[in-house]
Amino acid sequence: MKIILKQVLVLHPEQKLNQKSDLLINNGIIEKINGLNEADFKSSKVFDLDNKICSPGFFDMHVHLREPGREDEETVETGSNAAAAGGFTGVACMPNTDPNIDSAEIVRFIKEKAKEHLVDVYPVAAATLARKGEALSPMYELFEAGAVAFSDDGVAIKNAGVLRNALEYSLNFGTPIIEHCEDESMADGVMNEGLISTTLGLPGVPKVAEDLVVIRDIMLAEFTGGKVHIAHISSKKSVELVRQAKKNKINVTAEVTPHHFSLTDDLLKSYDTNYKMNPPLRTRADAEAMIEGLKDGTIDCIASDHAPHAIEEKEMEFIFAPNGIIGLETELSLVMSDLVHKKHLTISQVIEKMAINPRKILNIPIPQIKIGEVANLTIFDPNLIWTVDINKFKSKAKNSPFDKRLMTGKSIAVVNKGKMFFEDKFTAI
Repeated sequence: MKIILKQVLVLHPEQKLNQKSDLLINNGIIEKINGLNEADFKSSKVFDLDNKICSPGFFDMHVHLREPGREDEETVETGSNAAAAGGFTGVACMPNTDPNIDSAEIVRFIKEKAKEHLVDVYPVAAATLARKGEALSPMYELFEAGAVAFSDDGVAIKNAGVLRNALEYSLNFGTPIIEHCEDESMADGVMNEGLISTTLGLPGVPKVAEDLVVIRDIMLAEFTGGKVHIAHISSKKSVELVRQAKKNKINVTAEVTPHHFSLTDDLLKSYDTNYKMNPPLRTRADAEAMIEGLKDGTIDCIASDHAPHAIEEKEMEFIFAPNGIIGLETELSLVMSDLVHKKHLTISQVIEKMAINPRKILNIPIPQIKIGEVANLTIFDPNLIWTVDINKFKSKAKNSPFDKRLMTGKSIAVVNKGKMFFEDKFTAI
């Protein structure tokens, strides 16, 4: 089937594209950009997309798909469905599965599960065996099988010597080591340590637990020349440390989640476990520092840290409930509502942080909007007002604090690999 994206605003900062266009897509390939004739329109399915934006397909570099091991919470397929519904054509899935992604067989298993889906799935492999921080995983085999990065996700690599070895070994592939920055000896709490945690009587995790590991990782990146990527940064001090490291030309990048710039620890007064996450929600000053970091380029990209949990797990006493929320289907809308419409970021900056920079960090080719290229596109309406309904999510999980929230901005469709997701269904094109 041939399709035409009619009068859509095409934005691609790297290609310096910013123009209304008609795109003809045939067999998943961009066949024409403008210059379409009457025959083209008669032989194609036409989507009138005036006032909509078309960008290179968005990419979330930090999601949890739970497969293998916890298919009751999410699978490669359901997580990819959620990604498509949220406006993503690619994701990188983290290694804290059961078993962990620490063998080439599991990398290949995930890639096989995803190969027919519209959404590209790139495994991030464990940096150490079983994510114990003691011995390196078979990094070369994992890279050859298709891993795009290495991480002990959920915990920092415990031993500095092992992290040094991982960074040095990763120089052979140019892959980043993705770090969950938290000193475990200070991380036995359930929320941000401060006035709110004291008031609620809940054990807190101080921000310095994050800052200490960020400092260590930056120093080892400088020492080895390796690439460190700071996952879900949340502390004002950590943002400043990354900012200074970049000024010193150290090879460090960082991501932030929407919940760390849009929510604060004050919300935990409700004891709602959907506000329990790791790193924990911080203060308003920290959230504002995340926004400043995005604005000045200190923080390279936005990622959901999509963390599905079973309903019965989240419906526990706050202190026992697992950390994390789902985020793929609300991420773009939170970015539009809390960053673009509040004049913190432009839409072009959003595209850089949600489509271009994540792929750069992971050495994945950036989709091009050119004649002859595979159509890998996200189409979204920056002004669509809608209400979140977790019961309509494509994810298996429902653990979101944003249910019933009014948002502005939403994905309309995604196109990739000769498929289109539009109006809640997948179609071959």
